[in-house]
Amino acid sequence: MLITRVYADEKGNSCFGEIQLPLKEAFPMMFLSRAFKVKEIIFREVSANWHIDWHCAPRKQFILYLSGGTVEITVSNGDKKLFTPGSILLVEDTKGHGHISRVIDQKPVQSVTVVLEE
Repeated sequence: MLITRVYADEKGNSCFGEIQLPLKEAFPMMFLSRAFKVKEIIFREVSANWHIDWHCAPRKQFILYLSGGTVEITVSNGDKKLFTPGSILLVEDTKGHGHISRVIDQKPVQSVTVVLEE
């Protein structure tokens, strides 16, 4: 399973990366990843005009986009990626320059934030 991540490099610049999350067959036709230690889970809805300028993630967390509009994430060098329902984002840039998040298509976005243990 391919997951996009946002992380801070050694200079504190936010960057996109990808991780390949290995899956193993647990039962016939069912594949599972390793278990992650989770601190908390948060359900969230942001409004259609939501925009948050440069900011760092408050903690290491997965964001699971469930329904609604499209979120655009911008990293330090100006690269942008779109996240739609079904997307998974691992946010790890808890220090440094941070990133920009905004809804681009005027639809509220529902998501689940899964906060990982440190």
